[in-house]
Amino acid sequence: MQIGALIRRAALYFGDAACLTEGTRNVSFREFDRLTDQLGNALLAQGLQPGDRVGVLLPNGIDCLVAYYALAKNGLVRVGLNTRETLENHRYKLGESGARGLIHNLDQRLGCEIDIPLERLIHLMQTGSDAPCAVDRALDAPYRLGFTGGTTGNAKAVTLTTRGELAELSAFLMDLVPDLTAGETFLHAAPIAHASGAFFLPSLVRGVRSLVMTKFDPAQFLELAAREQATHSFLVPTMLAMILEQSESFDAQLKLRSICYGASPISPSVLARAEARFGRVFAQTYGQAESPMVITFLAARDHDRVGSCGRPFSFVEVGIVDDDDRFLPPGEVGEIVCRGPQLMAYYWNRPEATEKAFRNGWLHTGDVGRADEDGFYYILDRKNDMLISGGFNVYPREVEDVLQAYPGVVEAAVVGLPDEKWGDRLHAVIAAREGVDGNAVLAFAKERLAGFKLPRGIEIWPELPKSAANKILRRVVRDRIVARATKSD
Repeated sequence: MQIGALIRRAALYFGDAACLTEGTRNVSFREFDRLTDQLGNALLAQGLQPGDRVGVLLPNGIDCLVAYYALAKNGLVRVGLNTRETLENHRYKLGESGARGLIHNLDQRLGCEIDIPLERLIHLMQTGSDAPCAVDRALDAPYRLGFTGGTTGNAKAVTLTTRGELAELSAFLMDLVPDLTAGETFLHAAPIAHASGAFFLPSLVRGVRSLVMTKFDPAQFLELAAREQATHSFLVPTMLAMILEQSESFDAQLKLRSICYGASPISPSVLARAEARFGRVFAQTYGQAESPMVITFLAARDHDRVGSCGRPFSFVEVGIVDDDDRFLPPGEVGEIVCRGPQLMAYYWNRPEATEKAFRNGWLHTGDVGRADEDGFYYILDRKNDMLISGGFNVYPREVEDVLQAYPGVVEAAVVGLPDEKWGDRLHAVIAAREGVDGNAVLAFAKERLAGFKLPRGIEIWPELPKSAANKILRRVVRDRIVARATKSD
């Protein structure tokens, strides 16, 4: 089945009901179908051919989603770009993907052959042919290109297919958000170019309105959720922590009955505060660029499993392997691997990396974890982030969770600094409310951590550096500290 067929079906089923809302602008399901047809036809008329890669660099909003699904209809391959990244990042990704076109809101060109600034995009959307735009794309042909986080080098382009997109959609509707109901509202606060965008298609096929924030603000999130009676949302943990800080002085009634979270680990203390404030409405999803959003999920009913990322999605297989790719029994620590129809086809133009990632037919995630006897999985950390201090393995996330449990600590990052004696000398950086004392935080941690896991030093920063997807960048934290020490020498 083609993605365009889902859009046409939604137009038929839900007609003039609101599909998208951005500020005071509303687009119905029928209008969304028409706009994506018009833009899709207009882009092909510009000389683009099915299979060409086209970058989309637009902020959260209706125009961004119209562009995404116009490409889905006309056989072009979307190259997703996040406006929070740098021009250097954009140039790299456009070059890596071989993009012929770019749809953007910049005031300069980035070297693509076919350049479509936002003003021209809007013109094409209004003037293109409204004949049904339906280019049949093979289910296993490239549908869109995502990118890895680039934590161990340059980001790799991930080739995702229509088959994988439909598998992700099915997984959401079966397991993660099965209660989406026509007439409800999904509040998109996180970047559509990242995880929040994955919830648009499930909302569309169920007749749920997508309410889009053009820029995240925790106070505005609460106000919008209350005023627009939002019933569902997706947040990354750092955003949830910011909302909790604002919610103490917010007393309006909310109707949110499902809040999904993911993209990075959540500390148990933040989750406990969130459930106390909003109720048992949280569902976690664990995935990565190579398996977008879909490896395991933790339903609201299972949130007594503190620290778990849940059980596998219904049609996903998950296991734990050692360094020789032998499967390990429950309780033993190793690398998380998975397989299923949602996986990427390959890394774009990187056959060796593809072969390494898909050893023995399983995607090797690079995440270290374990499973319990009931089939629930627990992520300890990224394999490459593990520290060795005094000969002991230390997973930064475990230490960070303890630091964040101290009242007033909002975020934490634990890194390893070079040390002749210890190998990695553990060092903590926190963002905290005014008045929080670093030594008191360390004393709190000392009562809860083994000695080799205790940071040897702690700093308080106004905020921690984050990626465009709101993930805390430990590597940047470490580099800043090392650079500062080198400069002082």
